Amino acid sequence: MHDRDYSADIAKALATPGGHLKIGRGGFSLHYLNEYGGQSSLSGYDCDAVKQQAIAAGLPVIDSRCVDFDKVARLAISGPMICVGGAPDPEPWGAFSYAPLIAVARAYAAAGAEVYNLDLEEAAGAAA
Repeated sequence: MHDRDYSADIAKALATPGGHLKIGRGGFSLHYLNEYGGQSSLSGYDCDAVKQQAIAAGLPVIDSRCVDFDKVARLAISGPMICVGGAPDPEPWGAFSYAPLIAVARAYAAAGAEVYNLDLEEAAGAAA
């Protein structure tokens, strides 16, 4: 059995500000803008195949499968959502607000998630 080729969907995410792949215990979601300018996501359970392809393509990836459930739940419920294809809300960010991808990625990384294709150190220094 061959892995699905996600390259066309990954290309859409790469062309979208804030486009990314997020992987958790329930599967994956690939976030991007569709051809009509609206937000779209592709979801599934082929996590390792899409993760490998996304990392190789240079797409930002957040994989929280290795993080304690309570920490992931706190981030998902109380933390901001990732802004995809638009302007983020002003700080402070909380539940129901849209934050830049890098801000959410930093929070997940601090909780122990694997984050790929984002320079968390440089972004933190630029924000300071």
